[in-house]
Amino acid sequence: MTKQRRQLLIVYNADSGILNAIAHAIHKQLAPETYPCSLCALTYGMVSMKNEWRDFLDQLPLEAVFHHKDDFEDAFPGHGHDLPAILTREGGEAPELLVPPTELDAMERLSDLIVRVTELLEIESQRRPSLKVVA
Repeated sequence: MTKQRRQLLIVYNADSGILNAIAHAIHKQLAPETYPCSLCALTYGMVSMKNEWRDFLDQLPLEAVFHHKDDFEDAFPGHGHDLPAILTREGGEAPELLVPPTELDAMERLSDLIVRVTELLEIESQRRPSLKVVA
């Protein structure tokens, strides 16, 4: 049996689908102060993921898995996490909160998010030595 790779779950506070994506892009541009997904605002430009975020995720030894709130609820019914959030998961374990929405909401720059995720993954790897999550 192959062990599943540790995952970094990136969960947006937005529903999936092309019409929702268009509505969110417009909302983010016209009224950013009322936009409900700080994670989207940090990691996406008008229509695509920011290169700095993509490059950061690509260098991690974790599998980055992206969810919108509707498909996250389908995958993990009754998960109990406020969104947006970044979580970790290994194998069949329940997702564990890494970066809560309160921290995401307070961040103003993508670089702050990258530093915080790196710090928290390092702490997690020290807490659980069997996990080496930071390269």
